[in-house]
Amino acid sequence: MARKRKVNISKGKAFFLVLVITAFCGALLYFMNKPSGEKTKTKDNLPSIAQRFEDENPAASQNPSVKPDKPSSVKPSRTEKPSDSSGVSRTSSDSSSSQNTKPQENTVTNPANTTQNTPAPATQNTTTSNFNFPKAQNKAQLIFVFDDGGQNLNQLQKFLELPFPITVAVLPGLSHSKESAQKIRKSGNEVMLHQPMQAVSKTNLGPGAITSDMTDDQILSTLFTNITEIGPVAGINNHEGSLITADENKMALILKFTSENELFFLDSRTNVETKVPYVAQEMGFSYYERNIFLDNVKTKENALAELKKGLALANKNGTVIMIGHIWSADFLPAFLKEVYPELKKQGYRFSVVSKSDALKY
Repeated sequence: MARKRKVNISKGKAFFLVLVITAFCGALLYFMNKPSGEKTKTKDNLPSIAQRFEDENPAASQNPSVKPDKPSSVKPSRTEKPSDSSGVSRTSSDSSSSQNTKPQENTVTNPANTTQNTPAPATQNTTTSNFNFPKAQNKAQLIFVFDDGGQNLNQLQKFLELPFPITVAVLPGLSHSKESAQKIRKSGNEVMLHQPMQAVSKTNLGPGAITSDMTDDQILSTLFTNITEIGPVAGINNHEGSLITADENKMALILKFTSENELFFLDSRTNVETKVPYVAQEMGFSYYERNIFLDNVKTKENALAELKKGLALANKNGTVIMIGHIWSADFLPAFLKEVYPELKKQGYRFSVVSKSDALKY
């Protein structure tokens, strides 16, 4: 049997070989004991923001639509919201409990714009006028007449802006008489001559007046001149006139003139002793008459009280003619604009004199 050859290894080589074997075994043991799937963390493979969000919010990993909140430099605050219809003030935390509240998506509130986006408190718009007007009956029709046109164009304009048709009576011979009549016609409203007539207690009625000492020809000439100035007109009503309207002969002449010229006559009823109804019946003429004065006392409270009297007459008779004055422009147009929506809602109709159902025979 042959003897194996003996290998001689120096001490230095043997020491190096032991080191190599030891390092190899250590590395082998390290990789064998390391948990499976773990990766070494380096600067290049740190978890992303989305991965960290999923780690911190396990439910989000099951719902892909959930996204992490965007960072904001604005600190959220509990701002108080306006009261709801029940009058209960709610905060932002209350709104999150409501099932019908639509969440804001990706919205960052800028405090500088909160005054523009904050809705007005509900109480600011909940107050509406309620005059307790009765519902219209008998097809109730309201006719509004405004006397003393021709003195002030600015005052007149406020009445021409009313949201319903009106009749305006224009005085003759004044600086704005002709222009006032033109503006009224242009607005689509009705013009009539507001004929000055002598009163029991007054004699100075301004230009174009009919007085008790005039002859028939002078009266007819005056009417013709005044109508020519501001015409065409739909009719005539008396300005003052408590003395003339109580004179049967004078009123017979005037009613005959209006009838022949296809004009109506509106008795302003400045005298309870007026002879207009009697003369009209005797001669077979038709006419109109005033039922209510809205502004004998220049207050909103008085106008409202008179208006309600007018509504009662309209509901009883089917029509009412109510007279106001252009010099009440400081309150009357605004008042009528305020009451108009409720009057319309309650079923009242509006008309000018000539197209109304208020004609008397």
